[in-house]
Amino acid sequence: MTDVIDFLEKMGQDAQWRHASQGEVEQALTGAEIAPALQRAILAKDKAQLEKLLGLVPLCAPYLPGNEDQGEGDEDEETPLREPDEKPEHSGRQAEISAA
Repeated sequence: MTDVIDFLEKMGQDAQWRHASQGEVEQALTGAEIAPALQRAILAKDKAQLEKLLGLVPLCAPYLPGNEDQGEGDEDEETPLREPDEKPEHSGRQAEISAA
């Protein structure tokens, strides 16, 4: 399997393979000693068959972003974010002093 992956990786890194003829790709596959069943799947551009032959299983996992990771002890030191034009919030005691 590693040989096939290495072969496909090298093909993907070389832009000249994009315009290679079917015969050139077939010759390269034969030269790399890739198994005939894998060669047929690659030449047919049959992704499903190639995955099946390689024993690959599609993996799908949800990504659920949460709160940013916080280091220990950082909770007390953080201040909430606010918009630039938003006025800072004051505690009730400070509001009483301002009103007096």
